[in-house]
Amino acid sequence: MSIFKGKTVIVTGGASGIGKGIAETFAAKGANVVIADIDKMNGKQLEESLNKKGFSSLFISTDVKNEAEIKGLITKTNESFGPIDVLINNAGISKFHSFFELTVELWDEVINTNLRSVFLCSREAAKMMKQGSCIINLSSTRAVMSESNTEAYSASKGGIMAITHSLASTLAQKGIRVNCISPGWIEAGDYESLREIDHKQHLANRVGKPEDIARTCLFLADPENDFITGENITVDGGMTKKMIYEH
Repeated sequence: MSIFKGKTVIVTGGASGIGKGIAETFAAKGANVVIADIDKMNGKQLEESLNKKGFSSLFISTDVKNEAEIKGLITKTNESFGPIDVLINNAGISKFHSFFELTVELWDEVINTNLRSVFLCSREAAKMMKQGSCIINLSSTRAVMSESNTEAYSASKGGIMAITHSLASTLAQKGIRVNCISPGWIEAGDYESLREIDHKQHLANRVGKPEDIARTCLFLADPENDFITGENITVDGGMTKKMIYEH
């Protein structure tokens, strides 16, 4: 029997992309998966698809920029499946704008969606989590390296990495572990259209897939790995370790 059978897992931003891959993976392991997303159409479709396969899932429409909706998400999850065992803070947007045209409103949208949501979701979920539960935050390799005009996104992902070890310290008294995953290039769209040069940028000789991140979530959520907390795991096929020279 799967160690996740009957466990309750929330995946924010779970309707598409990496979040969808994570939700599908935990559902297949027998978990009660809550898909929290602002995308009602894709969220509902995923819920129906998983439940038709005999899995246990529930879509809850959630704007992670809205504190009241996050509180509603946690309450509805608890009412439907009981205490939360795993919270995966995956929701995020990657809007890049010229630095000199980056408005406060655009900055706040990215920071509030990507970073403030981690604070709010973790605060509310932790109130109802038991000892042995865990939180997994999704940061990015862009927390430590950048392209131009990615200030808001990079700042949000750096903040996620930092709040992870702070939360791990704070929530240790409740027996809740908190870890972080920093994905590199993960292709959730048309993987077959990628070029050879795209794959060769990686030491692993391929671009990543959502299931690469999902398997890392399974590892971190495994109760036997209870000696891992406050950590960031980079999952990028070695891209950030590859030295590049122009010849």
